[in-house]
Amino acid sequence: MLTSPHDKINIHHAADGRSVAKGGKYVHFVSRVATRLLSASSRLAGVTAAIGIAPQFIRPGRAFAADALAPGMIGGPTGFAGAERYQYGPDTPEGRAIEAAKALKGAGKAPAKIVLGLSDGSIGQLTQPFPKGAPSIKELWEKETGITLEIVGVPNGQEFTKTMQDISTKGGAFDIYAVEWNRLGDLAETGGIIALDDYVAAHKPEWDDPERGYVGGQAGVSLLNQYRGQTYGVSLDGDFQTWNYRTDLFNDEAEKKAFSDKHGYELAPPKTWKQHSEIAAFFHRPDKGLFGSTDLRNQGWGYTNWYQRYVSMGNPNQYLFDESGAPLINSDAGVAATLEYVDSLSHHSPDAISWGWPEQYGNFANAGAAMTCAFSNLPKFLDNAGNTGSKVTGKVGSMLPPGREVDGKLIQRTVLWLNLSASVSSQSKNPEACYLLLQWLGSSRIYSWMTANPGGYFDPFQLANFSDPLVRETYHDYHMDIVRESVARTVPTINYPGATAFHNALDENLMAALTKAKSPEQAMADTEKQWKRIARRTGEDKLIEAIKANKAAWPTITDAA
Repeated sequence: MLTSPHDKINIHHAADGRSVAKGGKYVHFVSRVATRLLSASSRLAGVTAAIGIAPQFIRPGRAFAADALAPGMIGGPTGFAGAERYQYGPDTPEGRAIEAAKALKGAGKAPAKIVLGLSDGSIGQLTQPFPKGAPSIKELWEKETGITLEIVGVPNGQEFTKTMQDISTKGGAFDIYAVEWNRLGDLAETGGIIALDDYVAAHKPEWDDPERGYVGGQAGVSLLNQYRGQTYGVSLDGDFQTWNYRTDLFNDEAEKKAFSDKHGYELAPPKTWKQHSEIAAFFHRPDKGLFGSTDLRNQGWGYTNWYQRYVSMGNPNQYLFDESGAPLINSDAGVAATLEYVDSLSHHSPDAISWGWPEQYGNFANAGAAMTCAFSNLPKFLDNAGNTGSKVTGKVGSMLPPGREVDGKLIQRTVLWLNLSASVSSQSKNPEACYLLLQWLGSSRIYSWMTANPGGYFDPFQLANFSDPLVRETYHDYHMDIVRESVARTVPTINYPGATAFHNALDENLMAALTKAKSPEQAMADTEKQWKRIARRTGEDKLIEAIKANKAAWPTITDAA
């Protein structure tokens, strides 16, 4: 484990586009963030204490509580105040899933168990009871359906690799895979996962419910669960990249006066990339241990921050491809975004291109940055009174992503990155039962209860989550409203056939630009050439179909300039 957030590590680019960090006492796959290695409460303090982000509010479990369902409810958790919020009647997505699973069991058509392959860091949210007096998610499913849920841990960062091994060898080790959402295209093209549309039609998950469902309604469903117009996944995560800043710095009267004297406008969270650059430069004081902004620049992660700059250059979006499948990045917009991306190193750590999430979170916890862009769980862990290692408790604010004025409108965009999505293996002998489990887990009542649990890294993304008292307590009121609005302004990273290869090509060329091995112009030209080769290799017709279908997931919301 890193002994300090400033320990230097060597980054080796992995075959699937992520970053492997190796060095000294620390050999760890940087696949999420340090806080996301919460595979069991007994490991929690040891994993995160070194960089001061261990949450102190996971409560011990207890025996399953006696049933005390609210009137009209047929299932859901009991044993704690407010449990009725997560209970469900027969005509709800959760209720329909449970009743259908029970019917399969009664007819002898259900499996004895379902094997779920799940990233190590998320298991706790299914196995650890929360809050005090509650059952665990796993216990409740098994009690209500009689179907055992066997959870097999997959090392963080190896979800796609393990899934592809099971598919290619026809090993049949899992009924359900949980893999990053933008791998759906690659997995679907292998035939290793099944389309879920017939089950969706039969059991009505209501993901697009205007009050409880996904932000953006059907566009949100398309973004998270679909590939080429068909449903292949059920989202179990909310990895929308969200911006945070230090309220103690931004609200300091001396800082405010000095900034307004210099720039002629009031110090406030930046709305444009120009303002972001000026504010980051103003606060950049490395001699005092303070960096202006620490949105990541390392391999496998940093290019999500390039995305934000690039896609905000058009109204409503600057797209990556046109509808004929031609790349658009070798353009004035692509070069300008890359130049900004490189120039922004001036207000980062000198080690920025090797910083992963552990270094970023550790630095922010140590009051080492004015602004950063991270997973939406940063306030959950760092703005936490029980976290005695954090120096920013009570000093964290959230803001919408910076953007730019285009045609009289302010275009603010962020991205979705990693974000586990669960799919049913084509080798499963009981695919309908597997889907029913996923509908139950991914529906708003159970998911709100699950995402509030600090025992793992499934983050909120549904409308019901953002208004849920337990979720808001865990993630903070000030943060949840900003996350909801950030989700509405989120563009998808590439979710087409060949997604891994496309991202690797972009990543490698951006790193070459950051290290001055290539100019921004050359980096974009070379990316375009590689993307064209990847398109020919994977199938241009499939790519064009995916691009057109994916357009429905891009946001159209604009803000007043």
